[in-house]
Amino acid sequence: MGTVSTANTAHYTWGQRCDGWHLLQGNDLSVIEERMPPATAEVRHRHARSRQFFYVLEGEALLELDGVTHRLGACQGLHVPPGAAHQMRNESAADVRFLVVSSPQSHGDRETVDG
Repeated sequence: MGTVSTANTAHYTWGQRCDGWHLLQGNDLSVIEERMPPATAEVRHRHARSRQFFYVLEGEALLELDGVTHRLGACQGLHVPPGAAHQMRNESAADVRFLVVSSPQSHGDRETVDG
């Protein structure tokens, strides 16, 4: 097993010009690095089974969790428990890069929630 990076893992795009890289892709654990350009946001949603941990690597993001908005800067993170409505947004003027750690994996376990 070799080292992983955004240069040698599966890449995908989502939302409005956002990028994701699967650093670890397992049924029980998923680690994704994501990049959100300025003025982008994910759709507000929840996961029935998956717990997630969002950790900002660079930039500044807003993570709304059950109606409370948290400002996350570099080297800051927030746990999102199963069933909690949440939305990551980038309202800054620069890209934000962050990790999303999910257990079990969150793909296929997502329900859109009205804001």
